[in-house]
Amino acid sequence: MTRRLILATAATLGALTLSACSTADEPEQTPATSATHDHESMQHDHAQDGGAPPGGIVEATDATYPVGTDVTVLADHMPGMEGEKGTITGAFDTTAYAVSYTPTDGSDPVVNHKWVVHEELENPGPAPLADGTEVVLTAEHMAGMSGATATIDSSTQETVYMVDIEADGMTMTNHKWAVESELEPAK
Repeated sequence: MTRRLILATAATLGALTLSACSTADEPEQTPATSATHDHESMQHDHAQDGGAPPGGIVEATDATYPVGTDVTVLADHMPGMEGEKGTITGAFDTTAYAVSYTPTDGSDPVVNHKWVVHEELENPGPAPLADGTEVVLTAEHMAGMSGATATIDSSTQETVYMVDIEADGMTMTNHKWAVESELEPAK
């Protein structure tokens, strides 16, 4: 009986928490706007130096934007990122995933985080993984990410890039990741 009461209480609290995310004056958030909100709150947790690419990832041999190419970033993963200039520091042939997860450090859940690559998943099996697949992250892009259980929201087979970029007053080197459709030639 106690277990049922605990589960019922947890379900009720979860529903109340979700309903408290928007008011009558605010539109309900979609996963895309939630992801932006989550990145805004976690912006300073994002590593300024993304470090080396993960082991086992394959360098792209025919990338549209080879290493050293200046680009304009179209992605809005973090505030101030969209429209900024960047320089490609790595180009790879892999599968990129948007994932939702609860960080291991107890911070708020992250919805539709873009991107982690196949090589940043623990024992993932063959790529691509289906939407809805539960995985364990080995990526360390932000605090609480490595070791977190995540659900794959979507995937893409585009060339994946590491980029040096300045966004919202923060210089990031080897930012992980931008996919090809999120970049254009620098103007």
